[in-house]
Amino acid sequence: MKKIYIQGIPYDAKSSYQRGPELAPPRIREALHSGSMNLFSENGISIENEMVVDHGDFAIAEYLDIEKIIKRNLQNGDKLFTLGGDHSITFPIIKALHEHYPKLDILHIDAHADLYDNYEGDPYSHACPFARIMENGLAVRLVQVGIRTLNTHQAEQAEKFNVEIHPMRKLDLHSIKTFKNPLYISLDMDGFDPAFAPGVSHHEPGGLSSRQVIDLIQNIDAQVIGADIVEYNPKRDFQNMTAFLAAKMMKEIIGKMLEI
Repeated sequence: MKKIYIQGIPYDAKSSYQRGPELAPPRIREALHSGSMNLFSENGISIENEMVVDHGDFAIAEYLDIEKIIKRNLQNGDKLFTLGGDHSITFPIIKALHEHYPKLDILHIDAHADLYDNYEGDPYSHACPFARIMENGLAVRLVQVGIRTLNTHQAEQAEKFNVEIHPMRKLDLHSIKTFKNPLYISLDMDGFDPAFAPGVSHHEPGGLSSRQVIDLIQNIDAQVIGADIVEYNPKRDFQNMTAFLAAKMMKEIIGKMLEI
């Protein structure tokens, strides 16, 4: 069985609206280990496990450092769980994983498609990672869940890259279960409705409930080899609600990764 390596990437220099996600990794860990919850996921597996190793947080001087750090942390194609950080970090993570998993599917949970060719002149903005991933052939299949901000440009990008979008307005979670290839999960905390996750930079009402996302992850039929939780902004949080939700999701995702 492959080990799961946890890493914190406290980087938010590619954020377009508000800064703050760089503060997230230690806040999520603090919630996880606060004593308010135990370390078991709902499938009965504890993430306090010899197969789970936490590398801690890594100082990021510039964007190009992220891929280098991730390549050092990956050993023999082990699994990888990342605490971000803004969503720009997902592109270098997938680039590093591609060396070990050349055929990869991605489940992306978010209010936003993040498919801009560039945003405000920056092709590596947190609004662009999935455009970079798909144009570089780093994923066989990209499934996006919870989208509720799709504009004309991103709809055209989705068609160009054959992205499978499950928008909130006609969501059927039962149709998103089976993946043929190893799976990477990217969870943007603003995929949740702000009532569940107020601690994000971009409040977008009409989102997913915590139960919906947990059920989606628990019912996945796939080998989950990597995941990230991104875009938690502690500066916007209320009574640490979003930190504790992120910690809960961390347990559930790692619990899923330990199943296979």
